[in-house]
Amino acid sequence: MARLCALLLRLLGWRIVLVPPPSAKTVVIGYPHTSNWDFPLAMLWRFATGFPFHWVAKKEMFENPLGGLFRRWGGVPLDRAYPGGFIDQICEEFRRRDRLHLVIAPEGTRRKTAHWKSGFYRLTLAAGVPLGLGFLDYGTKTLGIGDWITLSGERAADLERIRAFYADKRGYRPQQAGDIRFND
Repeated sequence: MARLCALLLRLLGWRIVLVPPPSAKTVVIGYPHTSNWDFPLAMLWRFATGFPFHWVAKKEMFENPLGGLFRRWGGVPLDRAYPGGFIDQICEEFRRRDRLHLVIAPEGTRRKTAHWKSGFYRLTLAAGVPLGLGFLDYGTKTLGIGDWITLSGERAADLERIRAFYADKRGYRPQQAGDIRFND
């Protein structure tokens, strides 16, 4: 399966990047998220690299015949009606498991947003895990995890480091990429 997925990505012109994680438990940003194509490309990358990430999506995505398959592929349903409880639930998962790499799209949607949702940031700090900088760059047709950082808790400084990493990354629809800032 890994060879097939790697071959498919290569045939589509994509180059794979994976900086190994510094620990068995991490949170990974998936940015920019501007197209439905991001998901199949990310899943091909997951199987090609063997990197066992889990991912968060709105619970409605799991309420169809593909829901069971999405769960087996690492999907974690998010009930957006209870946003605060999600952080506590996932922190408990980090405590309970020996390994957990959770990918979150900080924009929360494929549409243009004025700011990122801060859940990934709060979760990373609360769980005390490294943050992976995952990306799909349609400009260079490169996808993967390009770096790992430890958040300081100083929001402005942490966002500046994140913003610098993503400065040259382009989504499928660049105009749809959300601004890298939180809603203060």
